[in-house]
Amino acid sequence: MAATVLSVLLAVGSALCIAIGNVMRQRAAASAPLAKSVHDRRWWVGALAGAGGYALQAAALGVGSLLLVQPLLVLSLMFALPLGARVSGRAVRPADWWWAAILTVSVAVLVVVGDPRPGEVRAETWHWAIVVLVGLPALALCLLGARSGPPARRALLLGLAGGALFGVGAVLTKSVVHLLARGPVPLLTSLELYVLVVVFAAAVVLQQLAFGAGELQASLPATTVTEPAVATVLGFVVLGEYLDVDGRMGVLLVGALAATAAAVVALARSSAGPERTVGAPEADPAAPRT
Repeated sequence: MAATVLSVLLAVGSALCIAIGNVMRQRAAASAPLAKSVHDRRWWVGALAGAGGYALQAAALGVGSLLLVQPLLVLSLMFALPLGARVSGRAVRPADWWWAAILTVSVAVLVVVGDPRPGEVRAETWHWAIVVLVGLPALALCLLGARSGPPARRALLLGLAGGALFGVGAVLTKSVVHLLARGPVPLLTSLELYVLVVVFAAAVVLQQLAFGAGELQASLPATTVTEPAVATVLGFVVLGEYLDVDGRMGVLLVGALAATAAAVVALARSSAGPERTVGAPEADPAAPRT
């Protein structure tokens, strides 16, 4: 029980840091392309907050299961509501508060009623072989599709790709934290550490490209939904984690999962809505309105 409570507290702290990081980096990406946004102080504040969020996520995964930690991370959208409103100087809509309440209740149901149980801390090699065989073609299709087309589609595909890699990174992080506890030699001689570095770097780049593709309303929901979805599926399939529920509670969990997904999409689209499309000219206050 103590480990579960600690994992929940660490995951909630991670969600708060992630919210700060996303809000700041979105603001930077909305005002300049990727090459220039990294020179924005807000981008670096967001990057540092995101790094802190990842450290807390890793600590949470060290003591809890993926099925417990990953749903709690979507609470970052709830934290982003007042943060984003304050930074952009706008009020939070009543509908957004309702979606935030639905998200909170739904996640609580998934965590409490679902009663996530841990599985293995490391995946077998053949498990990763299957993940690569299935994941690489899907990732390639997303990247090829994002090379051209409308900004909304490009942002959506890049957001999906980045979110999927973050989900894979969550599974690798759990393995790396376990190896770290065993000492530096097992950690430095493991393949998971170096794969995690590559996957995480690629995910960060894809996420920032998605933020700057022009349609944050498309990229943010895609990333926010895909990461926990991929991590949860891999938790079931690769690590053997499970939810300790009977058939009747399973129906309630399906409803909570659907409500969580709907709330995530609604809040992500709302938080991205007020931002200006990247590359679009600033409006002239003196220009006549039509």
